[in-house]
Amino acid sequence: MPVKPVSLIGAPTDIGAADRGASMGPEALRVAGLPQALRARGLDVIDRGNLAGPLNPVEPPHNGYRHLEQVTAWNRAVFEAVRAELAQARLPILLGGDHCLAIGSISAVAKHCREHDRKLRVLWLDAHADFNTAEITPSGNLHGMPVACLCGLGPFALTGLAGAVPAITSEAIRQIGIRSVDPPEKRLVHDVGLEIFDMRYIDEVGMKQVMREALAGIDASTHLHVSFDVDFLDPSIAPGVGTTVPGGPNYREAQLCMEMIADTGQIGSLDVMELNPALDEHNRTAELAVDLVESLFGKSTLMRA
Repeated sequence: MPVKPVSLIGAPTDIGAADRGASMGPEALRVAGLPQALRARGLDVIDRGNLAGPLNPVEPPHNGYRHLEQVTAWNRAVFEAVRAELAQARLPILLGGDHCLAIGSISAVAKHCREHDRKLRVLWLDAHADFNTAEITPSGNLHGMPVACLCGLGPFALTGLAGAVPAITSEAIRQIGIRSVDPPEKRLVHDVGLEIFDMRYIDEVGMKQVMREALAGIDASTHLHVSFDVDFLDPSIAPGVGTTVPGGPNYREAQLCMEMIADTGQIGSLDVMELNPALDEHNRTAELAVDLVESLFGKSTLMRA
């Protein structure tokens, strides 16, 4: 499977999260051997190092948002970095960092797709829908709002990053593994028609059928972006996240998900988010994340003719 050269971009911040520690995620992924694993697959890999941004001031919400100014600064930095890699025909892998940073990465991808007349498909692998707004969540934590912001619901400083509001439409997104949605958030998700393959549906029809449906319609003109929140995985195999939710995909289900994405040959960008080494056990969650990213880039458990 021909794959573009890859660029790793670290975004060491927990600015949008409730818990501290995701800022150490990029280094944990490097310690777990991500650059070496991708190079072993024959990929051209450049590690761009870490982006710089404001420190976490650990303040309460203001006008419904925690750390909006700092979150905006980080997302602008991510936007510019991802956009620069796409302009060089490289495949950016954003190493988070909390999931609010996906606003910047996906806004950059959306702008790139508009400029190059490509279709965009976003696979959002997560335990949470991340479709909260300031009006329906008391915490104000922006890592619970990125999908809403990308769909145009939120402060203009974030919704307008892509140069168009909304950055993407709900039709571009497929959410997989969802199992924790607040009641007001659930109503909002239904109102915008977000396509969600929750854990009950995965249990009912199996991961193979879910991925067939989530990937339907992808062709050579599609840019496929994967936003992988590590809490997508069941916490029994991935404890190193701040917002664990029981009942997620097991190891083989997660591998099948990644392998079927790889089979499309259309992955164009990736986020690896919410890894929190402070809550991990001897870096095992980071090592699992690296294993799954390898599968996204063609490693298979079986040899197929």
